[in-house]
Amino acid sequence: MSSMLFSNCKYIALVCPQIPSTSLKMRKAIVEICDIATRGVRLSAAGIVGILKKLGRDTVKDGEKQKSVVALDGGLYEHYFKFSTCMESALKDLLGEEVSDNVVIEHSNDGSGIGAALLAASHSQYLEVEES
Repeated sequence: MSSMLFSNCKYIALVCPQIPSTSLKMRKAIVEICDIATRGVRLSAAGIVGILKKLGRDTVKDGEKQKSVVALDGGLYEHYFKFSTCMESALKDLLGEEVSDNVVIEHSNDGSGIGAALLAASHSQYLEVEES
């Protein structure tokens, strides 16, 4: 997917040589389908912005710039080159340039496992408070 979008559209006939039996029309359709991924990126960015708002990191307060690091895991972020650039663009659209410059997106291997552990730990603390 990434290599197909990386190539210039005028060279699409040369794209994906590992599946030579596909027609030019099919390859163009695949490129269009891959472009739909930008919608998923914007939805992911909206989720990140929601979390930043909840944490109070969606604005610059009194000129104070707080750096926020967001760790993402997954094949799309790791292998699909357009994902990170679209993510940065979406964050700029949603947060504004000044705030989005202070948000750093980093790839984190096994981020889902770490996230699940953090969620379980925070939930167990919540249950302890609720039982008291």
